[in-house]
Amino acid sequence: MQGQCLLVTPLVLLFVCTAAAGEWSFEDVAFTARCDGTEQRYVIGFPEGLDANVPRDALIALHGHGSDRWQFVKDERGECKAPRDIAMARNMLFISPDYRAKTSWMGPKAEADLVQIIEEVRGKYSINRVFLCGGSMGAAGTLTFTALHPELIAGAAAMNGTANHLEYENYQDAIRESFGGAKAELPEEYKKRSAEYWPERFTMPLAMSLSGQDTSVPPQSSLRLADVLRKMGREVFIIYREEQGHFSTYEDSRAIIEHVIAQADAIAEKK
Repeated sequence: MQGQCLLVTPLVLLFVCTAAAGEWSFEDVAFTARCDGTEQRYVIGFPEGLDANVPRDALIALHGHGSDRWQFVKDERGECKAPRDIAMARNMLFISPDYRAKTSWMGPKAEADLVQIIEEVRGKYSINRVFLCGGSMGAAGTLTFTALHPELIAGAAAMNGTANHLEYENYQDAIRESFGGAKAELPEEYKKRSAEYWPERFTMPLAMSLSGQDTSVPPQSSLRLADVLRKMGREVFIIYREEQGHFSTYEDSRAIIEHVIAQADAIAEKK
C-alpha cells in the first residue's frame, strides 16, 4: 500500500492507510457462515468518511494458495498491489475474503461464503456492480465463481489461473479437501468448478494474464477458454507472457482489471 498504515487495535480489527487517493480504512469482519455455522472472515476497505448510501462499485480480490484475506490488503507484489490501487483510485469498496483460507480453491463452502459476503455487503452499502479478481488459486477461484454465479459478477480478471480442474494436477491434497473428494470420486464436482466447460456463462467482461513458463498453474486451459469465447463472438482480453513464470507484473495486473472495468462502463453506457 502507498503511504503509512497505522494499526489502531492490537487484534488488527481496523487499520487506516494514508494513500494517494486519500485516507482509507480496512476493517476485519467476522461473520457466521450459513453453510456450516463456522466463523469466517473478510477484510473490507473503504474511503474515510464513506457514505454508505452513495452508490459505488466493489472489487473483490481472491488470495492465492497458502495465503489468507490479508494478502491482497498488505502484500506489495504486483498482482496484489494493482487491484488495491485501482479500488483506492476509483473509490470502490475493496473486499478480500478468506474464502476458507489457506487452501480454498473455491470449493462448495468457499463458494457459499463468497455468495454470503456479497449479499451482506450489498445489504450494508449501496453497491452498483461487483468485480472479481484473483491471482493463482484466486484466479482459478475467480473463473470458477464467475461461471457458477454470473448474475453476481459485472466483470472478472484472473491472473495465472486454471480453468479446468479435471486436468489440473497440482495441489491435489488441498483441492480434494476443498471439493469434498478426489476427482476420480467426484468428477461432476470438478467439472462443475471448471470454467472451461461453461463458456456460455461468461457474458460479462473477462480478462486474464497468463505465463508460458508457468508450471504451478499452466495456462493452457485458460487459453482454450479464451479461444472458445472468441469463437462465440465474445471479447476476451489476454496478456500472455511466453517467457514468464508463475506471476503477473503490476502493469499487467492493473491492465486487465482496468480493461474489465472499462468494458463494463462501455456496456452500461449503451443501456
